Amino acid sequence: MATSEAPVVAPAGERSRRAILEAALAEFARYGFGGARVSRIAEAAGVNKRMLYHYFGNKEALYLAALERTYETIRARELALDVERLEPREAVRALVRTIWTHFLAHPEFVSMLANENLNRARYIVRSAVIPRLQPPLIALLERLLARGAAAGLFRRDADPLQLYLSIAGLCFFYFSNHRTLAVIFRRDFMAEEALAARLEHVTEVVLSYLEGHRRAVPSV
Repeated sequence: MATSEAPVVAPAGERSRRAILEAALAEFARYGFGGARVSRIAEAAGVNKRMLYHYFGNKEALYLAALERTYETIRARELALDVERLEPREAVRALVRTIWTHFLAHPEFVSMLANENLNRARYIVRSAVIPRLQPPLIALLERLLARGAAAGLFRRDADPLQLYLSIAGLCFFYFSNHRTLAVIFRRDFMAEEALAARLEHVTEVVLSYLEGHRRAVPSV
């Protein structure tokens, strides 16, 4: 007789810790470190402050844990891309789309990055987790660029770090500034058509750079 497996249920302690982190991320993203209140985080997570301090020690440690979670989430999505199975140009498109959609789906990530930069990286510098997340991403980009160059599709001097900074920068600026841009240009930059147009533009900008060696400027 066939039997069904029981669903995996996280231990109560892990569920509480996860709930605290999710509530903390929302609170810090909305109010920044200075304006965030531990009491509101505990209430939103359905725990008391004593339990919160048991898991995270203090407000600074909780903020850093929330910041680390934001980086872990986007890196997991980026590294989950099976770029080895995709044609190089399609792999670049998939990478840009992944980063773009993450910013779109996680406005709290945009807020946390903005807040931490306003704090002059005061808290992220204490993290032992976030620096470890970067080498696998750079290695993935190195492999992708090498395959593209070997196939004669991409320039051979593309730097993986500079490429990532450009993609992330093009995406971050749009989502961190769309409200002011909407006022200045009197346009809804979060409308579906505007988002689709911007994603396509960013993708083409990135590919145009990578394929620069094949797009010679005609002589006058």
